[in-house]
Amino acid sequence: MQRLFLVRHGPTHAKGMIGWTDLPADLSDTQALSRLNAYLPQDARVISSDLVRTIETANAFQGARTRLPHDAALREMHFGAWENRGFKDVAAETPEHIRSFYEQPGDVAPPNGESWNALRARVSPAIDFALAACESDLIVVCHFGVVLSQLQRATGLHSYQTFAQRIDNLSVTEVLIDDGKWRAGAINHRP
Repeated sequence: MQRLFLVRHGPTHAKGMIGWTDLPADLSDTQALSRLNAYLPQDARVISSDLVRTIETANAFQGARTRLPHDAALREMHFGAWENRGFKDVAAETPEHIRSFYEQPGDVAPPNGESWNALRARVSPAIDFALAACESDLIVVCHFGVVLSQLQRATGLHSYQTFAQRIDNLSVTEVLIDDGKWRAGAINHRP
């Protein structure tokens, strides 16, 4: 059995939809990072997206764990024209569009952005490649959407139900993979 530990990066304190914007993480909660380090397997490999908030978070607890190269395919959803904007601001301009994006996640995308299905199609092969490359437990320091995409794979929930899951910063969501079958372990666990 192989275990996948999806760690959401430290908080950015941004108020809008932050996808590909490269903001740093607030890693001042050293106690939370210490608990995270103690909770995660010491012999697991670590990979992150190529955005600074995940790189810094991974650096903060990596220790002696082997680090895999950063992977741009593990980035958060690309919000396109909605990037750095709040829900209320976008809803004031295009209420039906943003409502369908959240209420019917699938092929609806922000202007010049990425849909839920496109995110899943980008992320899942990258996760599969990293899992195959390490053949051991894998820690992926990533983003809200990335965590949810893999949680959906493990649970089989519909997209709307998956979107409703809470995934806090510096939380761990676990996936257990046995003979190609995925199942969820702890979800949004704060060690």
